[in-house]
Amino acid sequence: MSTFASFIGGLSLLIAVVLGGLWVVNKVGHRRTNHQGRNALIALVVAFIFIGMSGGGASTTESASDKANVANSSSDSATTVTKPHKAAKQSTAKRNAASTPATTTSRNSQVLKKLVSYTNDESAGPTQNYYWELGKAHTTGFKNLKAGDYHFASDAQGRAGTARAVLTYGEYAGSRGSRQGNPLEPSGWPTENPKVAISYVFTGRTYHGYLYNRSHSIGDSLLGAKSYTSENNFTTGTRPQNVGANQDGGMRYAEETAEDYWKANPNTSDTLQYETTPLYYHSETIPRGSIVDIKSSDGQINTAIAVINSAEGIKIDYDTGSNNAKPIVSASRQSSHAASASSSHDYGYGSGSTGSASHQSTTTTHSTAQSGTKSGQWTTAPAGKVYVSDSNKYYSQVKNPANYTCESESAAQAAGATRASRGNQYARP
Repeated sequence: MSTFASFIGGLSLLIAVVLGGLWVVNKVGHRRTNHQGRNALIALVVAFIFIGMSGGGASTTESASDKANVANSSSDSATTVTKPHKAAKQSTAKRNAASTPATTTSRNSQVLKKLVSYTNDESAGPTQNYYWELGKAHTTGFKNLKAGDYHFASDAQGRAGTARAVLTYGEYAGSRGSRQGNPLEPSGWPTENPKVAISYVFTGRTYHGYLYNRSHSIGDSLLGAKSYTSENNFTTGTRPQNVGANQDGGMRYAEETAEDYWKANPNTSDTLQYETTPLYYHSETIPRGSIVDIKSSDGQINTAIAVINSAEGIKIDYDTGSNNAKPIVSASRQSSHAASASSSHDYGYGSGSTGSASHQSTTTTHSTAQSGTKSGQWTTAPAGKVYVSDSNKYYSQVKNPANYTCESESAAQAAGATRASRGNQYARP
């Protein structure tokens, strides 16, 4: 349409020019114009009309086209800018999902439901070793913590809360071979800690010893002396919660995950974000379990582990620590048991992951460990006895006997200890 109008407009303009020219010539020569001036004017008007239509149509079309192009340009711009921006946000969200408090809270809530179910059922959980893996770590609260820093806190009820530390290889290396302190009594520590028998489905063995340990949230072998600076780094944990059914489960599994990283990366400057969150059901004073989040700065480790605070075959009141286990009391040891029970730090203190002190099947204290034969820096255990470490390994010779429990080899084995396969600078098999 615009082409036709343009053609008519052009033709009319040409006619108008020709008629206008003739009119001027005839007018100058005083000849008859025969309405040439009027016709030229009419042709000019017609030309303007059609040229206007053509121009207007072209303008309208061009405007519409321009609008379309602008729209497409805006769309392309949105596609180029907005979509990658959204993708970047989504990517960032995925990377930071584990660090989002709301995400972590949701995960912890779901894990707590499972822990309540397992503990109510007196279960060792899906692995039968008092832990299971959750996937990637959800570490939070590390913004202001640098290498070597740690933070222990209580919750609103005064119970041990989340424990955090940025672990270094130096702390691990410095804590090997001996205990760096004495476990502290956690909030909610039971008034009674009976010796019990716990039969493990996973190993087919039976543990005889104290039901509860003073369990580190971040253990001695990882944080050294710093792990003893606050009672908020300790919770009341069952013996299997501490070391599992085979001495490598429960909290010990999480700790060994970190230890294996250091062993594989000696003297590294990389660090580990290590975070343990005890999970309580309502206002109970003893946690149903914990979540341990571990993430290395080089990305080799990024894992979360749920630990179950229960004991197979024993019903526990998580508000008071009372239980239905039948206590095991040897008639020949009743007096010594009563004496040890009078001191909160002489029994069942256990390290967070290493299940410390003792195979608590005996009441032998560290002081009796001095009865061995000393030769230079080394002390040899008395005949028939061994020195038992916090990690449930036993040795015949040690440099620091006060850091071990000295007991008969048969008693150590009955409590689940095994002879160390190799020695170190502090102990020999």
